[in-house]
Amino acid sequence: MGALSEELHEFLDSHPVGVLATLASDGKPRQSLVYFAREGDRLLISTLTDRLKARDTRQSGWASLCVMGHEPPYPSATFSGPAEILTEHIGPPTAKIMQQITQTAEPPEPMTDAALAEAGRVVLVIHVDRVSAASYISAAGDASEGS
Repeated sequence: MGALSEELHEFLDSHPVGVLATLASDGKPRQSLVYFAREGDRLLISTLTDRLKARDTRQSGWASLCVMGHEPPYPSATFSGPAEILTEHIGPPTAKIMQQITQTAEPPEPMTDAALAEAGRVVLVIHVDRVSAASYISAAGDASEGS
């Protein structure tokens, strides 16, 4: 069994934006607002190869994403774990992220790795092994609070 329950899968799939936290070389956190997509227990974020979030992830091998609902009771959870930067086979994941951004029924046609490399795109992947601060998330959508 993975780190994410079916309720958390549904929560992540219905909230396409979160706050990404990475660790700078001095050990201090950096945060940025990002779109993401979920693939199993992995969270996928498209970014530019020279962005600080990509550099931090390469260096520390860790990242965290806090996701929040925008209607009462404002459900939220923080997902963290080992992280890596992918440069190969990133067409389909990038298309899936774009689908979340545009909120379309189907993802766009995936770009090739060469085209994405030319644009400077990479995919930051968080392999979720910890869920913390989960609040107001339940299968029934009621206002129960987790920990």
